[in-house]
Parts: sequence; C-alpha cells; structure tokens
Amino acid sequence: MAVESGQSGGVLDALAYDLRRLHENWMALLYPRQRESEHDVLGKWTPHTRHGWIAYRTWWLIGAPIIALLYPLALTGFVTRYYARRIDSVAAGLGLVGVLAVTALVWGALTVLAHFQFSTTGFLAVGGAAIVATCSAGAAYVFAGVGGRATTVVLAYPAATNALFLPPVVAALFSPTLASMIFPGSYTLAVWLLDNVLVVAGLNETLRANYTLEGAAYVAMWFGIAVPVGWLLGLVVTVADLARPTDR
Repeated sequence: MAVESGQSGGVLDALAYDLRRLHENWMALLYPRQRESEHDVLGKWTPHTRHGWIAYRTWWLIGAPIIALLYPLALTGFVTRYYARRIDSVAAGLGLVGVLAVTALVWGALTVLAHFQFSTTGFLAVGGAAIVATCSAGAAYVFAGVGGRATTVVLAYPAATNALFLPPVVAALFSPTLASMIFPGSYTLAVWLLDNVLVVAGLNETLRANYTLEGAAYVAMWFGIAVPVGWLLGLVVTVADLARPTDR
C-alpha cells in the first residue's frame, strides 16, 4: 500500500506540475515573469493596483478551463514527442542522403512486392507513391533542420505524415488484405471529419453530394489530410513542450 500511495503521489505531482506550467504560459501571454523559478531573484510578477489585480485574476480564471481542455493534448503530445524525438535522432545520424536511401529502400521493397502481386497499374501506382513518399521524407528532414518551431510544425510534420501513410494507402487499393485493415478505419475517420470538422459553410454536404469514398478517393483523402494531421501532431508536441520542456 505504501508503494501504491507513493506512485499515486508521484502521478499527482506530475499532473500538478504540468497544469501549473501550462497555466504559467497562459498568464505569460499578457503578463511578464509568470513562470516560477528558484533561480529568478525577481520572483513572479504581480500587479500593484486594484484594477490590475482584477484584470490579472480575470485572466487567471479564463485560463483555468482552457488549460483543462488543453491538457489531454499535452498527454498525447508526450507520446508523440517521445517517438518524434527518436525518429529525429535516427534521421540526424543518417543525414539527408541516408534518410532518402532508407525511405527508398522501405517503400522500394513494397514496390517490388507490388510488381509480383498487383497488375501493371497497381505496380505503377505504388511506385509513384513510393517516389512521392521518399521526396516527402527528404523534405521533412530539410524543414526540420532549418530550425524554428513554426517551420517544423507547418512544414516538417505534414511532409513526414505523407511519407508514412501514402504508399500503404495506395497499395491497399490493390490488396484486399491491406484494404480490410486500412479502409474501414479511413471511412470512420472521414465520417468524423465530415460531421465535426468540415461543417463550415456546408462543405461536408458538398463533399457528400459530389464525391464517393471509394477507390482512388481514399488516396486523395489521405493525401489531403496529411497536412492537418501533421499540424495536429505538431500542435500536441508544442503543448507538451510548454507543459514539460524536454530539458527537465
């Protein structure tokens, strides 16, 4: 029981630290020196007037529910960051040429398999997807190396997402086994996006009326959502970095 109690306390301490850190970043959007630090001789800034305190506390209260909503993103971001950092480490060791070579080798093997298993059309489709994925992997490496969070989130993550998902989706068009694993989940995701995301200006109704999710439409769907999925992954990693910086 003592061990369980200690573990529970550790988890609660970690949750408290994460929430406090996120809320400090929220407060820092309007006010200086909001992060508590034992090395900061000045301490946390607080207002000196009554009206200042009212505005300060109002901003504090507004931030509390927002941070509560953001924290699940931070938890997802911790997992995403863990794997992203390891991929970055491997990519840094390989260099651009190595990243291109490994990606070409992996998806090239899929293309060779497609040559023996699929029709000529299927082989060419998978080969084309492999080329696009290899170029995307190289682009992700370059964008990540440029530096800066904005470049990484806006450009590197979508390129990496495209490099990972495009060839298997294309191959699924010609393989019943892959299709049974990829397309049902893709259909469920498409329905969720239409019902919850693409509702602006009736865009979901327009897509439903003019397009059917079958065949090459799955490829177009995954190619299209590679960008927002990449942005979402970059966003959750950013929230994780705000909650618990990697230098901790």
